[in-house]
Amino acid sequence: MFDWKKPTVQMLGRWQPWHDGHQALFKRCILKTGQVIIQVRDVEGASGGIGQDDNPFDWDEVCKNIESGLSKDGFSRGVDYEIMLVPNITNISYGRGVGYAFEEEIFDEATHSISATKIRENLRETGKLK
Repeated sequence: MFDWKKPTVQMLGRWQPWHDGHQALFKRCILKTGQVIIQVRDVEGASGGIGQDDNPFDWDEVCKNIESGLSKDGFSRGVDYEIMLVPNITNISYGRGVGYAFEEEIFDEATHSISATKIRENLRETGKLK
């Protein structure tokens, strides 16, 4: 069961859509604390910032995509992770060391090159997305 008091890794994003790069990131995150909070920026019908205007998936679709992807590797919502809708966060600021770390995960080129923009384009070309 997801423990709201336990140290937790945060993943913040639009997840438009959830893809194999996100899946790889999640797998690294879960190893750090044993649980992850996936925060979904509320960007439906809005811009997520410069170059982030294409947000075709709503909250329900994003959750279904995340759950479907993670279940393929045996992860369960409410146990290994939880999903939370958050405001359209565009900046994260802090004043000094406050008990958490910002960490960039580096992946191989194949994983790094996965692009949700390209995935959306392909979904549109094949008629799976308007």
